[in-house]
Amino acid sequence: MAGPWLKYRGHLDNISNNMLIGAINIENGKANSVKHVVTGVEGAVPDTARAYKAEGLPWVVIGDENYGEGSSREHAALEPRHLGAAAIIVRSFARIHETNLKKQGLLPLTFADPKDYDTVSPQDRLSIVGLKTFAPGVPLTIEGKRPDGSTYSFKVNHTFNENQINWFKHGSALNAMAAAFKK
Repeated sequence: MAGPWLKYRGHLDNISNNMLIGAINIENGKANSVKHVVTGVEGAVPDTARAYKAEGLPWVVIGDENYGEGSSREHAALEPRHLGAAAIIVRSFARIHETNLKKQGLLPLTFADPKDYDTVSPQDRLSIVGLKTFAPGVPLTIEGKRPDGSTYSFKVNHTFNENQINWFKHGSALNAMAAAFKK
């Protein structure tokens, strides 16, 4: 039996309509307005995220200081996961939100050099290098490619321990627990 929570199905998709709608886009200075990197069409953040998800295109958030402040509820971490995010890369995290992102199987990463925040532009394509050997205390590398073909790379840090890396590998803490239960 699925449980009484089943009556709330669809709820997560509805609340995801609020994801990052108050964030100001550095590219255009507007809240809730981002450009789809493939089509070039500007749209609301949740709508663009849904389009990426439908296209199988993972996306990342690039944020500034204390990302997630005031967002300690789990929905703030569930929404980007539900809409296909792969990572949140910032200068710093609010502690509880960082842990909630890990529980959802996302990669909360911080710039090893906070100045690298200024390197990334909204239309760049990013790759996260080092996940095959993902280990506690070992930085990952971001490789970026700009629309003009030029490239760059920089290091990002994480605070994952072995158990949290297992959550990531399983897609979430709950998935890791379910896999362990099946053994």
